[in-house]
Amino acid sequence: AAQVGDDTKYALPRSKPGANPYDMSFSGLKTAALNMLHHAEQIGDELNIPDFCASFSSAVSDTLVPRVIRAVEQTGYDQLAVAGGVAANSRIRRDLNTAAEKMGVKLYMPPLSLCGDNASMIGSQGYYEYLAGNIADMNLNAYATKSILGEQL
Repeated sequence: AAQVGDDTKYALPRSKPGANPYDMSFSGLKTAALNMLHHAEQIGDELNIPDFCASFSSAVSDTLVPRVIRAVEQTGYDQLAVAGGVAANSRIRRDLNTAAEKMGVKLYMPPLSLCGDNASMIGSQGYYEYLAGNIADMNLNAYATKSILGEQL
């Protein structure tokens, strides 16, 4: 729907970088979008769904792409890889491709058929772990503070 919509029709917020320019949150955008939908419903107004989707997609890309560009500039890398569910968004793909071309950076993006959402991959692995008998009780916890190398932070 976003591909045929007007991305300027609905004003949605863009998150601003804070102390860490790479931190971002879409909670304000999600809240604004929900409030816009609820308000339209309450007053009996009908939002144009393609325009709404395009406006939302634009807000996400306008938040994400500049941070990616900044990271590439600060690291000096000349290659950029984008993967996961976000790599399936046509607006983000287009905007990253434009930015990479402008910067002379080689952009790697998988074909859409391989842009799976992490939640579905985790759910699939969980299913096979369950079938194999690898289960735990409700005391099991995730370790969000573990580094990529495995040691505790």
